[in-house]
Amino acid sequence: MGDPESDVTRRRETVENVPLTVSTRIRITLSEIEHLRDVPGVEARYGDEHIAMSVFRFDSEMLVTPHLAKLVGHDSPMLHLRRHQADGLFDRFAYHASELWSNGRDVWADEPSGRTEEEAPHG
Repeated sequence: MGDPESDVTRRRETVENVPLTVSTRIRITLSEIEHLRDVPGVEARYGDEHIAMSVFRFDSEMLVTPHLAKLVGHDSPMLHLRRHQADGLFDRFAYHASELWSNGRDVWADEPSGRTEEEAPHG
């Protein structure tokens, strides 16, 4: 997801020009995914290269919302992609998302988990 404090996010807010800003929507998402922070396999990363697209991948299916010019995500089309062939549309979006992911920064890298010593699992 975009970093709510980045210049890229601020530029997108200027493009969209809506009251519910990108940084506010990112903070809402961060608040919601905080509940999943300690779930094994759940990760979140900030990326500043391309924040005008939402990609959710589930094995060989994917939901992609390319945010169209001056429109917020919910006003843009959502594409439901299924992988049927090598190097098709699914693979191209998967590659794009993978590249963004590999250059991203862990959302929780510099933040404490929020657990107290008593709440932390003991082993």
